[in-house]
Amino acid sequence: MIYGYIRVSSDKQTVENQRFEIQHFCTQEGLHIDGWIEETISGTKNYNKRRLGRLLRKTTKGDIIICSELSRLGRNLYMIMEILSICMSKECFVWTIKDSYRLGDDIQSKVLAFAFGLSAEIERNLISQRTKEALARIKAEGKQLGRAKGSPTNPDCFRLRRHDAYIRQALEEGVRQCDMVRHLHTNRSTLRRYIDRFILPPN
Repeated sequence: MIYGYIRVSSDKQTVENQRFEIQHFCTQEGLHIDGWIEETISGTKNYNKRRLGRLLRKTTKGDIIICSELSRLGRNLYMIMEILSICMSKECFVWTIKDSYRLGDDIQSKVLAFAFGLSAEIERNLISQRTKEALARIKAEGKQLGRAKGSPTNPDCFRLRRHDAYIRQALEEGVRQCDMVRHLHTNRSTLRRYIDRFILPPN
């Protein structure tokens, strides 16, 4: 299956330019789009909260996602690398038109996979180390973990309290925050606020 992915940030923008670019590219390459995915949403939104997330979940080996440029996938490098890593693990391809990017079974993709894997491993190790040190210090000082009862906090953070044991265990084991977010059905910013407020002590 070949999918055309189009994203604009606001209703004031049009999808037609991106659609034209993709159609023109496919005509030149002798390709046919089997399905279009269009959405009007900020690229800073987690991809799991976008139609892109549903597309990533249903793609299979050999599928191709074509978009006008990498920035249509997300607005920060880490998110884009995470999306590309998912595609590599599912052996599907991402092609972009303006920046002529091709994610596939080539040396460029393998270098990207190595870079992402290394950065993810470093992040896991840092989180695990910080968590262990913080918990050990709190225990040594005899302090109560988290905020005192009745302290005001964000409602979404409050809902994560019932998953506190899972979050702590996941941090100890170095589970990626993107995997924790999917498991908890929340977003990364809420999870980070919860960790900062209830698990890691202030500097």
